Amino acid sequence: MMNIYNWKRRKVYIALILLIIVIAIGVLGYRFFSDYSWIDALYMTVITMSTVGFSEVEALDDNAKLFTIFLIATSVSIFAYSVSVITEYIVSKNDPKRVQYRKTQKMIHKLENHIIIIGYGRNGKQSAVKLLAYDKPFIIIENDEAVIERYQNDQLLFLKGNATEDEILVQAGIKNASCLICTLPEDADNLFIVLSARQINKNLKIISRASQDASYKKIRLAGADNVIMPDRIGGDHMASLVVVPDLIEFLDNLSIVGKRSINIEEVSFEDMFDDAKERSIRHIDMRSRTGCTIIGYKSPDGEYIVNPEADTPLKPGSKIVVLGRPEQINRLNREFDI
Repeated sequence: MMNIYNWKRRKVYIALILLIIVIAIGVLGYRFFSDYSWIDALYMTVITMSTVGFSEVEALDDNAKLFTIFLIATSVSIFAYSVSVITEYIVSKNDPKRVQYRKTQKMIHKLENHIIIIGYGRNGKQSAVKLLAYDKPFIIIENDEAVIERYQNDQLLFLKGNATEDEILVQAGIKNASCLICTLPEDADNLFIVLSARQINKNLKIISRASQDASYKKIRLAGADNVIMPDRIGGDHMASLVVVPDLIEFLDNLSIVGKRSINIEEVSFEDMFDDAKERSIRHIDMRSRTGCTIIGYKSPDGEYIVNPEADTPLKPGSKIVVLGRPEQINRLNREFDI
């Protein structure tokens, strides 16, 4: 869409340049052939180009008449073309799709550290629901206009375009984004987008879908931080319901669908403390202060520890995973001003 409007704008510029050239030729011609003043020469040029039928300023000699014939022949088509191009551009600016596009661009320019979802299929919708539940800012790139018209509302921000084009990723604010979620059904498309996105933003966290085992390693090599295989996860989950049904049902009941029903929360060191002073898990006394239990720890180096010891140090860049009822999670947020 942006290319269409850019081309229309360029056509307007071309039309204006042609008009100026013809007017300049007309003014100079009447100055030369009829010795008109600058104002009279401009007047004669305009009424000749517009064919309004006003009388001449002064009687024209044969040379001036021949020049007038030449000016009419060259200017009428250019004048008509210019009027049509400018009118088309003015009308297009009020086109509903153009208005929606401008609105979308204004909203995108305001986004910072947002998430970009590529595709609004089954996985894209699930991602959007989760991000909405956590009030995370995000934009959806979708190439199917019918899908956009069906689901676009005040909560969902769509950008129509093919995400394999770098221009569309840039329009979606990828340079200022914090994460990209690639959910397209074709692994080749996901691979290409991941490769392009990593080149544009080196610090971007990229999560991509993969359908085939052979694509998993390729997408990781292209720059994805995480590669998810929905079919494998679904099959493993169903088998687990047979092998350890009670455990899986318990884990399913640890809802992380939205803030009102949060049972598990990930909290960074920077969320809890304003300084860089190292503390131990024992020192923050999470259990007695909030009722939540720390069940996991991620070190600044990316090492995961399940059920960490009380003397485990909390350092800048580390994260903890806490388990608690919704009211306990809310107490945690209040206690540490999260």
